[in-house]
Amino acid sequence: MLEHRSTQLAMLRRGLLKGLAGLAAAPLVATATASGATAVPADPLAGRALAFSDDFTVLDTRFWHAGPKATTFDTGFYGRSAFARIGGEEGFDPYAIVDDPLAENGKALQISAKYIGRTMRVPAYYGNVLPEYQWISGNLQTARPDGTIIAGWRNGYFEARMRFPKHPLSFPAFWFMNGRSILLPKTSIEIDVVEHKGWELDLYGTYLHEWGQPGEHHEGVGVPTGTDITAGYFRYGVLVEGARCVPYFEREPVKDPRSGLPVDWTIGRARQLDEQGDVFWPLLTLALRSDVPFPTPLREEHREAHMRVDYFRVYA
Repeated sequence: MLEHRSTQLAMLRRGLLKGLAGLAAAPLVATATASGATAVPADPLAGRALAFSDDFTVLDTRFWHAGPKATTFDTGFYGRSAFARIGGEEGFDPYAIVDDPLAENGKALQISAKYIGRTMRVPAYYGNVLPEYQWISGNLQTARPDGTIIAGWRNGYFEARMRFPKHPLSFPAFWFMNGRSILLPKTSIEIDVVEHKGWELDLYGTYLHEWGQPGEHHEGVGVPTGTDITAGYFRYGVLVEGARCVPYFEREPVKDPRSGLPVDWTIGRARQLDEQGDVFWPLLTLALRSDVPFPTPLREEHREAHMRVDYFRVYA
């Protein structure tokens, strides 16, 4: 999600898109892994209990901080939209709890993007006077720019049930950063559980980025879903246990299309995480990509986009 760094990874991602140790009680599947482990849990919930759940019957602003990504590396904005604070910007509030019969509890968090199409006054946003960038959208996170971690976890299975928009610019995501990345961003860790391009209906990307030296390290894979993920809710998850990082779709391990084996990445800075008492904090984001042509003309139905989140849960 660090789009300002995406150029150096563009070739890697295009190629990838083309192309814990297991608990005793959990079924195991063979895998290819840099860590040398031989299996990942086929069921990420096996041996775990629900440790946290937000079912979004309300938007709890004591838990979720809204606005630019918590960082001191840059302004926290990326792409073609400005992430709004609670209450909105430019007369538009992108955060709402809506009735949804397809959500487990009949309610869902809706994060929206809207084209404003005039000069804006969003603090520190680089796109205020650029017509293609005059959008307001949303980003929720459990951290603040001053380095406060409202909620974070070192290990566990993390899952969100989400529905993505079909749109020529949309770039929704469920992702994590480590706590020290805010005030010490030169060596940060980013786990992108799901990044979706609104025009790729049956494909998304999942990534592990360890930014900066020493030990910069990037992994990623495209996930063919076999179904239109803009047509309904789906579960996107990641298991983080020690140095292990395993992405899941619908609670099944994501497979590398090149090898056919489950993905099993190694977090190179796992020891530093433990030594520093660091944790991962989640973000729920609806961004708009800036590396694709702007629709000309911008059709009326594309002036808004909506992402929904049924729940966010942690199993430990």
